[in-house]
Amino acid sequence: MAKHNQNLPSLEWVRVFEAAARLGSFTAAGQELGLTQAAISQRIRNLELQLGAQLFNRKARGVSLSTQGEAWLPHVQTALAQLANSTANLFEAPRRKITIAASSSIIELWIVPRLARVAQRLPHIQLSFETIQNLPDYARAEADFEIRFGEGNWTGRDGRRLFAEELVPAAAPALLGEAGTGWRQLPRIATSGPRSGWRDWSIAGDEPAPPAPLLRFDTFAQSLGAALAGAGALMASLPLCQGALAAGTLVRLSERTLRMEAGYWITWPHSRPGFAERQPLIDCLAAAR
Repeated sequence: MAKHNQNLPSLEWVRVFEAAARLGSFTAAGQELGLTQAAISQRIRNLELQLGAQLFNRKARGVSLSTQGEAWLPHVQTALAQLANSTANLFEAPRRKITIAASSSIIELWIVPRLARVAQRLPHIQLSFETIQNLPDYARAEADFEIRFGEGNWTGRDGRRLFAEELVPAAAPALLGEAGTGWRQLPRIATSGPRSGWRDWSIAGDEPAPPAPLLRFDTFAQSLGAALAGAGALMASLPLCQGALAAGTLVRLSERTLRMEAGYWITWPHSRPGFAERQPLIDCLAAAR
């Protein structure tokens, strides 16, 4: 009887192929997998010889996938993901503690409203949070998950988008009632960081340049707190202000919104072994409120 797996290549070679294809570099794949560039090259060559196909085009300044390599890559990634998930679900010991690194605003305004769902689905889990103040802090974090702002492309990390950023001017209703000349005369509140702001809003709407904000905060949660206290108008994140908008403590000042290509992603190291609780936790945190 013929063996079903007699034509299958080494799993190690397949993992090396996936890493080199995803990273576009034998050197980067070696760094991720703890192998030398020469070892990566040899394994790729062995794989190509067994398959009878060239998977990469070698160039003076790196490598690129061949047509056959491009066609095979999504099948390899799907198979490796299924293998990793099934292994975690069947054999990994339950995790008792999971750490998440994120900004204080994301922890307070996005994660906290979803903790009841997490507790219901994963009652045995202890969640520990590490507050990220600045981008370099991620390099020192050793969390199971990091929530990052961007377009989803980080070397060596997998991710799932939590939400796309969408901004709109907003203010406390009491403050709006006092503005007899319209909301554009209200004091402006700004937030430091990667989000678009008042100037981007004006440019997108072909409006005159706005007055300089009188208040600027390091975190969005602080800016939101100032807006709720009636200190001025805020360029509000609709996903992060769901609770305040639903409660009526914050009101939109325009029907027009400013949509950003970037958003917030929950990410984890590509090379780190999976665990059974990972996908349920991600599902809870990525769900609508």
